[in-house]
Amino acid sequence: MNKKIAFLFPGQGSQYVGMGQEFYNHSKTSSERFKEAEEILGFNISSLCFSGPEETLKLTENTQPAIFIVSAIACELLKENGVTPCISAGHSLGEYSALFAAGSLGFCDGVSLVRMRGRFMQEAVPPGAGAMAAIIGLERDIIEDICKKIEDNGGNKTVQPANYNSPEQTVIAGEKGAVEMAAKIAQDKGAKKVVMLPVSAPFHTKLMKPAEERFGVELDRVKFNELAFPIITNVDAKTISGGDDARKSLKRQVSNPVRWVESMRLIMDNKIDTVIELGPGRVLSGLMKRINKDVRCLNVEDIKSLEKTLKEL
Repeated sequence: MNKKIAFLFPGQGSQYVGMGQEFYNHSKTSSERFKEAEEILGFNISSLCFSGPEETLKLTENTQPAIFIVSAIACELLKENGVTPCISAGHSLGEYSALFAAGSLGFCDGVSLVRMRGRFMQEAVPPGAGAMAAIIGLERDIIEDICKKIEDNGGNKTVQPANYNSPEQTVIAGEKGAVEMAAKIAQDKGAKKVVMLPVSAPFHTKLMKPAEERFGVELDRVKFNELAFPIITNVDAKTISGGDDARKSLKRQVSNPVRWVESMRLIMDNKIDTVIELGPGRVLSGLMKRINKDVRCLNVEDIKSLEKTLKEL
């Protein structure tokens, strides 16, 4: 296979009730992975993925392992068919799936870590105190300036860019009142659209420092192998290939913004012609179209999309 392929792995927000069910029904590898995960988690995550309820699936500490499991299975099914990437990246939580794909992080360790990560991030800020909002159609430097002015005005207001998703879309996060204030100013300054996101914690901001410290202890207990192919980290938008670098990046990622636009531009610099999104939804394919519409985007989230992707390749 002489195509230059990158694997991309989605983060929180891509989940939906029914995800992973076809994999489970069609593949022994997949059903065994779900069983392994259930032994680690101590509850029936396959039932939660397949049947919901949606409100329970949306809880951060459930969403993170659910997406990781489905993404890992999609990756294994593709590899079973001889498809491997030359580079990979994952959005936030997706970085764990990317490290699994590269052979750096074991499946069981991955499930355990992302469950704890979800719990610690949720516990870092009281429910209802934090918020996130997507700002569409406003330059990132204007958004950064809005956030800085709100923070500089005192009153302990935290609001920061959390995800640089595309040239058109930046997500901000922080204390609820500060995020709402920044969202209003962004609209006044000409943003095309501002959407408050259905999450209760301000991910990838300095408010996550307590979670980063707690989680760092857990990351230090886990073995990270050298990577079979490089991945691009969220925190620096640079490639890594060492296990220690992977661990350090995951620690810093908790309270720092996701630099997705720069990460995807680095993928372009590597002359990639095909990206494959592995896991639920097609969020990253949509973002890639906004960053570079010439790159071919495929995805694997069920048996039909797996067959379609293999046929296209």
